[in-house]
Amino acid sequence: MRTKLMNFRSRLVNRRTQFALDFVVLVLAFLLAYSLRFDFEIPQRQISQLRLQLPYVVLIQICALVWAGGYGFVWRYIGMMELRTFIKAAGLSVLPVAVIRAALPPQFHEWQVPFSIIIFDTILAFSGVLGLRVLRRAHYERFEKRRRTENGKNKSQKSVLLIGAGQAGVLTAKEIINRGDTGLKIKGFVDDDPYKQKTVIQGVKVVGKTEDLPRLVNELKIDQIVISIAKAPRHDLRRILEVCEKIPIKVQIIPGLYEILRGDVEVSRIRDVRIEDLLGRDPVKLDEESLNLFLEGKAVMVTGAGGSIGSELARQVLRFQPSSLLLVERAETPLFHIDRELREHNPYQKIVPLVADIGDETRMRAIFKAHHPQVVLHAAAHKHVPLMESNSQEALKNNVFATRLLGEMAGESNTEVFVLISTDKAVCPTSVMGATKRLAELLIQDLNRRMRTNYVAVRFGNVIGSAGSVIPIFREQIRKGGPVTITDRRMKRYFMTIAEASQLVLQVGAMGSSGKGGEVFILHMGEPVSILELAEAVITLSGFKPHEDIKIVETGIRPGEKLHEELLMTEEIVTGTEHPKIFINKIAERSAEDIRLALERLEILSKNGHEQELRLYLNELLPNANLDLAPELSQEVGKNELRKEAAMSATAGDSTVFSGSP
Repeated sequence: MRTKLMNFRSRLVNRRTQFALDFVVLVLAFLLAYSLRFDFEIPQRQISQLRLQLPYVVLIQICALVWAGGYGFVWRYIGMMELRTFIKAAGLSVLPVAVIRAALPPQFHEWQVPFSIIIFDTILAFSGVLGLRVLRRAHYERFEKRRRTENGKNKSQKSVLLIGAGQAGVLTAKEIINRGDTGLKIKGFVDDDPYKQKTVIQGVKVVGKTEDLPRLVNELKIDQIVISIAKAPRHDLRRILEVCEKIPIKVQIIPGLYEILRGDVEVSRIRDVRIEDLLGRDPVKLDEESLNLFLEGKAVMVTGAGGSIGSELARQVLRFQPSSLLLVERAETPLFHIDRELREHNPYQKIVPLVADIGDETRMRAIFKAHHPQVVLHAAAHKHVPLMESNSQEALKNNVFATRLLGEMAGESNTEVFVLISTDKAVCPTSVMGATKRLAELLIQDLNRRMRTNYVAVRFGNVIGSAGSVIPIFREQIRKGGPVTITDRRMKRYFMTIAEASQLVLQVGAMGSSGKGGEVFILHMGEPVSILELAEAVITLSGFKPHEDIKIVETGIRPGEKLHEELLMTEEIVTGTEHPKIFINKIAERSAEDIRLALERLEILSKNGHEQELRLYLNELLPNANLDLAPELSQEVGKNELRKEAAMSATAGDSTVFSGSP
């Protein structure tokens, strides 16, 4: 409280100081305008008029500044956007003074300011108050740069080239130049735009194109390259990395816009290139208005809130000011961490951490009764394909029966929207995990017919960096010195970032809230990525050479895995939506009776531990399913193949390259 009071007093003093300085500038501007009007020899009669006119003219100008918002922004950040405020204030001040000049009768001529003085004074006055703020900002930046330079004077300066002289490059150069503690010295821009060649931007010359990098690095004695392109396409990033690898020279990149907006980093906090940069696509454009209507002022429940997707959904939801955010998670430690993080960044939001298993009916009913969630984002699930192959009963219990229970409670509580997070593995499933997710989609359609709640599902592929996913495993294998293991050189997967997936899930929820419900939405995943190429890229970005420093070994496809994932079945029909990255999948529905009988049968088979019968029934129930009826045998064959390949690699000193989730 004391700190807040001190900050308030400081702001108040700053505002009073600015007001006093403005007053002085406005008075001086009026005096100078009169002096210019009479060639600096003001007649005695005009001096008496000046004394009458000065107070009301300055008062009008001060009021115009206040009305236009001249005291509503922070002076240290003044720029071109704030120029409009002073133009507006100038216009507001001219009008009443001109009206007084024109409307007063002749006997009040002493109060009438000559038009030439009105023009001179307006230009001088508002240029002066604007210039005053620019000077304050320049002084502040100079002081800050000197302070940071002193703090970082022991840092060795690295000579860098910035690749990209667009807006992001200009912003990066400006911040590096204004700061003194980055340890970077910009030697030039590199840009492939022919019109930018040999131009100077922010005092930095564009010295060549990316094809000139080998020569420029040598001539300018460059220590590292910084990619300063806001939306660098994947193929451009790969090309730049390949050029830099041949030189060789260290490459870094500016943070993405999402990282900056979240407050994770500043523009100048340049970081190493990540695999996410190579797989990334254009930023997601959200319909902020529909999301505000969907989430603002509502109680929102996120299940699986401690997981990769669940935690990011929680972060995104808080941007839209819900009345409360319910974090449902059965693992205590992840829940503790996400709750602490969210409270730190959103101290005034109501966040309720709830340790609960979504399959525990008593506990979940108590939560629904106490908090009445209006929106449910259901991210809790068992997701690891090979693990669920040997734990099919648990997969059914969590992904199917718990989803049904949660969905029914949402309907009984008059929840507005229920969003199920599904997966591309639900299409023509070859795994128990995929089959359970396909069943969950069918459940959502059935619940939508029976309840007033709008139920929708959203289907997407692999998420970069999620817990247990391929990239963190690759990194761990590289940290240990290799080999990096993939399953098959031909394997490809769809990828998107956690942030992108979460934002699109919210957009789907907003669409579902205004639609009929029962839809299965598909997210546009871009082009599938070769897992072999992915492994090579992760090794390269870790500072090693694939196949030389770090071996890549192929182990064979594991139980339940496919070579290529699909986002829809051949008989499914996809239609577009107003969002370019979201599509609606028209899938055949099942009758309520079929769903009821299927769940009863699955529950019996699951409880009795009839594994082979369970898989056989799933294949019959889902016409496009192709589950292995003997997963233990397939798993043992995979292990034998892995031992065989490892032995060959150790003997021959070579590797068998592979792809797929490790």
